[in-house]
Amino acid sequence: MLYVIPGLVMLQAGPAAQSSPGETGGFYLWGLLADFSDWIVTSVMILLVIFSIICWIIIIYKSIYLRLAQSESARFLEAFWQSKRLDAIYQSAETLGRSPLAQIFKAGYAELSKLRTQKSQDDKAMNDKLGDIESVERALRRTTTNEVTALESMVPFLATTGSTAPFIGLFGTVLGIVGSFHEIGERQGAGFEIVAPGLADALFATAVGLVAAIPAVIAYNFFVRRIRVLTSEMDAFSNDFLNIVQRHFLR
Repeated sequence: MLYVIPGLVMLQAGPAAQSSPGETGGFYLWGLLADFSDWIVTSVMILLVIFSIICWIIIIYKSIYLRLAQSESARFLEAFWQSKRLDAIYQSAETLGRSPLAQIFKAGYAELSKLRTQKSQDDKAMNDKLGDIESVERALRRTTTNEVTALESMVPFLATTGSTAPFIGLFGTVLGIVGSFHEIGERQGAGFEIVAPGLADALFATAVGLVAAIPAVIAYNFFVRRIRVLTSEMDAFSNDFLNIVQRHFLR
């Protein structure tokens, strides 16, 4: 509306001069994200810190566990090949609770003892012999599966953290940047010194994600290799034990 006053022209803004409802509604989603960006970024960083703490607990625990499994397995193999009596080897295996090879031997020895205590005929057929060796083989295979499962426990969490933590951190960074640009729009050209702290916090979320992911990936690859070596040793020992049992105890 235009008012004409002698010596002065005044222009009063009417409804048409104000922002249209469509224009305000177009930025409603961005405003909503900006309002929640601060606590979302904070929640993302807290989640990543929790992931990192859990990963380091797993790394320390599995490092000790696998080191003991490797060392005790070496001690068991030395006792197994030096001794000529299975009962003496069994007594040694009882003291090596962390060794997967010792657990496999105990399972095979228990199955073999069960077979030997059963009454059998003197003219035992070849089919019965094959059934006996298959029973021992099943016991070894079942124990091997249990030991591999125990060795692999908690390790997949490292892979999950390594693959998802960078994206979780990037999610927090994107929302933080959205909030910072929304603040620039509200202040109509705020200086960089005003929005820089918000951008720094947003980028820090990505850094936290990488800090959580990199050690997890390195530890996962290291543990997978150690477990693969132990699994190969278990398979080799199972074959050797079956050969010894077949030659000397199930003739």
